[in-house]
Amino acid sequence: MALDGIVVSSPSRRTQSLKRQWEDLGSCSTVIKRHRYLLTALVLLAFLCTVYLYFAVTLGARHLSCSGLTGKEKAMCQLQHVQALSKGKLKVF
Repeated sequence: MALDGIVVSSPSRRTQSLKRQWEDLGSCSTVIKRHRYLLTALVLLAFLCTVYLYFAVTLGARHLSCSGLTGKEKAMCQLQHVQALSKGKLKVF
């Protein structure tokens, strides 16, 4: 039979193995030192996503609210949104 060579470990052995791995990690400061590069990349990614979402919401709101207008009405709508953004207000219709 093909499964004869597979050794199945008991649940208690797996638990002991996990405990040993957890103890080998050490303290939180050790984990932070070991994974400093990954943590820095994660913080940078979070910052860039925040900046992207800010501009997507800010600039996207202007585009969507004036989409049904044409000509002079559209230009006036866009001008109002630019003025509102320069004052720090975000209008979402």
